Amino acid sequence: MTRRIDIHTHILPRQLPRFAEKFGYGGFIHLDHHAPCRARMMRDDGRFFREIEHNCWDPGVRLGECDSHGVEVQVLSTVPVLFSYWAKPNDGAEVARFLNDELAGAVARSPDRFVGLGTLPMQDPDLACKELRRCIRELGFAGVQIGSHVNDWNLDAPELFPVFQEAERLGAALFVHPWEMMGEARMPNYFLPWLVGMPAETSLAICSMIFGGVFERLPALRVAFAHGGGSFPFTLGRIEHGFTSRPDLCAVKNPVNPRAYVGRFYVDSLVHDREALRYLVGLFGAHRIALGSDYPFPLGEERPGELISTLPELDEAERERMLWGTAIEWLGETGLRLATRAAR
Repeated sequence: MTRRIDIHTHILPRQLPRFAEKFGYGGFIHLDHHAPCRARMMRDDGRFFREIEHNCWDPGVRLGECDSHGVEVQVLSTVPVLFSYWAKPNDGAEVARFLNDELAGAVARSPDRFVGLGTLPMQDPDLACKELRRCIRELGFAGVQIGSHVNDWNLDAPELFPVFQEAERLGAALFVHPWEMMGEARMPNYFLPWLVGMPAETSLAICSMIFGGVFERLPALRVAFAHGGGSFPFTLGRIEHGFTSRPDLCAVKNPVNPRAYVGRFYVDSLVHDREALRYLVGLFGAHRIALGSDYPFPLGEERPGELISTLPELDEAERERMLWGTAIEWLGETGLRLATRAAR
């Protein structure tokens, strides 16, 4: 069976400090271990956020499930609700350091099976660059996970460009994940923030980086977007038409057609639908799609890579590329080390 690297998995520490008590204000998440192998993610004001199981914090349980699913390597990143971009900068930096140190411990115990993506205090780009350097140089991570926006900044904000510039310089992989979805207040029912808001958030992030000239100015930056690129692939025709019909509104920072950037960034395979994956392969090519499952959450792919493995149109080279090879490339030096070990 083809090796599998899952680039989209989430993990958190078994215990989270009571940051609200330490910093003197609320908004943070803590865990209530109310039953064996289960915990509630709780906001500091007592509101329930999500129920999780021990596969969200126990590396041993994760490895057992990886083995049963045929996943050789998981790329680990925090649960986005823990980004805490709204916190005071120094407090956000402390939260990020705590999460990164915990993640580094999990990776160090199973370096052949886990790859780390760090968390940054993006609300302060100088502190974010400092923690990015620590993640790569000291903790040995392949890169970092960031949100689809940072408070009022979209990803084209000039304030954020130094972080992307530093990531390119360090050869760090970036994984962009939606969070704090737009229009959430208007979608209180039916799980709509996750069903409607998340795909839109990812498209916002991609369009911001394209129209804002981030990809144009940093051609070596390796960025992957969650959930198959969200709604971007399926609205690219509209995006391109807007660019060509209203360049006075769209081409104000970058004169390059947005379609030209298809192939300049990566997406994961988490689209849940054969027709959608077929379209994604036709648009991006297998060389820009990597297995991503959103493990261990219910909206993820229950058996990581099953959609790729059962799509009949794929030849073996395309299948292998999506299950393993694209991730190796996106992960940079870490990917090369994984490939070298696998070849032994």
